[in-house]
Amino acid sequence: MANGRVRRHSGLVRFIHCSVALSTFLLIFSGLGQLPLYKRYMVDRLPGLSWSSDFGVTLIIHYVAAVWLIFAVVLHVAYHAARREFDLIPRRGDFKESWLIIKAMFGKGEEPPADKYLAEQRLAYAYMALSFFIIIVTGFIKVLKNLPSVALPHGVVTWATNLHNVATVLLILGIGAHLAAFLLKPNRPLILSMLTGYVSEEYARRRHPLWYRRIKGGEG
Repeated sequence: MANGRVRRHSGLVRFIHCSVALSTFLLIFSGLGQLPLYKRYMVDRLPGLSWSSDFGVTLIIHYVAAVWLIFAVVLHVAYHAARREFDLIPRRGDFKESWLIIKAMFGKGEEPPADKYLAEQRLAYAYMALSFFIIIVTGFIKVLKNLPSVALPHGVVTWATNLHNVATVLLILGIGAHLAAFLLKPNRPLILSMLTGYVSEEYARRRHPLWYRRIKGGEG
């Protein structure tokens, strides 16, 4: 805590966040390209995107992005487990607290005292984590079925493909909701925190008083 700012995210956390965001974008973009949507809707005619309808190219991008995502997820889990930081794990009462926070942002009552993460952020984390888990597991199965030495039951492949597609749609909806949350003024300081790692001390004290008191007490 210095110069009126509070450190919210370490450099490694921000690297992981950016890695997940960029690899996810590449996975979605390359995955849609394999349907193939980009030739049908002439996306491949846009400047610089002629490669987007090439199945071989999009498949390589998809695999590279998948490895990048898995690396980031493993690093995320290992980092926070080693530091015993479980602030993002959902807690009892998060649904009720989320409703109170949402109402407060629209001028209906006051927000309940929050820890480092708001209740709806913890619920969103669980939603996104489940989506990623399904996508990674089913993606692994889809890769296995392409290996000449592996013979998987048709039903397993069908279920894996369907779950992979459903989880992808859920992930896209989750990303949309995640980005839409920043349209609300109280959430906007968090955007800068993912770039710089810091929020203002005033913001931490006002919106995350439980977290602020804990780190303030740790200074002394």
